[in-house]
Amino acid sequence: MEDFLLFALVGFLAQIVDGALGMAYGVISSTVLLSFGVPPANASASMHAAEVFTTAASAGSHAVNRNVSWRLFAPLAAGGCIGGGLGAFVLTSIDGDAIKPFIVFYLAMMGLLILYRAWRSAKARRFPLRYSGPLGAVGGFLDAVGGGGWGPTVTSAMVGAGAEPRISVGTANAAEFFVTSTISATFLAALLSGHWEEAEGLAAHASSVLGLIVGGLAAAPLAGFVIRLAPPRPLTFAVGGLVVLLAAYQGLQLAGVF
Repeated sequence: MEDFLLFALVGFLAQIVDGALGMAYGVISSTVLLSFGVPPANASASMHAAEVFTTAASAGSHAVNRNVSWRLFAPLAAGGCIGGGLGAFVLTSIDGDAIKPFIVFYLAMMGLLILYRAWRSAKARRFPLRYSGPLGAVGGFLDAVGGGGWGPTVTSAMVGAGAEPRISVGTANAAEFFVTSTISATFLAALLSGHWEEAEGLAAHASSVLGLIVGGLAAAPLAGFVIRLAPPRPLTFAVGGLVVLLAAYQGLQLAGVF
């Protein structure tokens, strides 16, 4: 019961941040799970199982509040599903820690770029349609392998390219439901086929996953409303600052500081 309540609180707070800034639910949830001794592949599978429910609610909220660019949505979601499925298969086969330094470097550079654009008060512009599919594929792959890289990769790239933060967050959140569902289905297929040999004990984390779901669902409907009211420039600063903090935290983890 204590685990359920703890993870319900974690899920609620993580979803509030994710819904408003387009990232952090996966990173926060995965980090807490890993700190409890859950293996990386199990943590990613558990987090994505919870996200199937929370991203559905968040996507609906953003759609209702008109935060979604349907022009970018389809190729972004399609690319994300392909990359996510591949990433989940890779994670159940090899150690995904090998590429983490590259992810941390990318996040740090992108976060600084976003902060620079906010400081310069750069005008928002449309994100190129031709890049949405490839961006989704990269984001989906890193999300599956890293246990929460969709938002930091996709949202930060769109905002960094000059897209309006509100639309970037809403579109990324809406597409994430399909990406997360694909990743979860791939984990399930790997488990049932015997490909995933280290999945023993996954059921032991059921109460934690249920807590993440309940907490996330309670916060998800607020996402679209909160971001619709947020001023663009402070929101851009917030996105950039969060990306830099996430990169710094993961960099310190890689350095063995904690």
